[in-house]
Amino acid sequence: MNSNINIPNTLTVLRVASLPFFIWFLYQKEQAYHIAALVLFAAASVTDFIDGYLARKWKQETEFGKFLDPLADKIIVVGCFTTFIFLHEQIELWMVLLIVGRDMMITTLRFLAIRQGNSIRTTMLGKVKTAFQMGAIILILIFFILVSSKKRTLINDVYHSGKEAGFPVFTIASGNAEAFFRSWKEEGIPSWGDLVFELGGFVPYFGMLLTTFITVLSGIRYLVSNREVLQPSAIRRVFRKNGN
Repeated sequence: MNSNINIPNTLTVLRVASLPFFIWFLYQKEQAYHIAALVLFAAASVTDFIDGYLARKWKQETEFGKFLDPLADKIIVVGCFTTFIFLHEQIELWMVLLIVGRDMMITTLRFLAIRQGNSIRTTMLGKVKTAFQMGAIILILIFFILVSSKKRTLINDVYHSGKEAGFPVFTIASGNAEAFFRSWKEEGIPSWGDLVFELGGFVPYFGMLLTTFITVLSGIRYLVSNREVLQPSAIRRVFRKNGN
């Protein structure tokens, strides 16, 4: 029996398989589907901890699993953020491209390390990065649930009009934040519905901005800490192995 076929690795594969359903749920207009998307993402996040725990407990850790588990996380995160680009004007393409670029770079680094007989362990900053990415996705999903489709359209229209007028998204989000805090100071705390609506005008952007920064920072840390993997001599050995 193939040692790579076990319950922890199967859970990892199922986590990736849930992504198309998540995307489909998000594209629906009914709130129930958005709740389902949040539940599905939460379940996928939980299995991320479970598969690693089971692999260690049952001594079923494999090199395939060590490579697949972080790759599955990257596929899900990139899939979520890419979907948000088409549904949320606050999520900018350059943010997702930086996240995708970083993840592709680290995946390549892990592959080279495995081919060299080494492994790259997740750093604390890497775990912080993952927490921020998961948090950003959950935050955006919560706004999808709490802010009605009509109000989300209004927020998107503000950003779309601002972009057409030549304003950077950062400027639009900052303006929304400034207006929110000024109104709060002058008029007091708004009603729950208005509070969520107004926060939805800038919180997703700044949450995503911070997440992008931490993601890039963690990528740089990985490169510096594992620079020996990228040494020309080490890479040549990998290609020689493939040639043999």
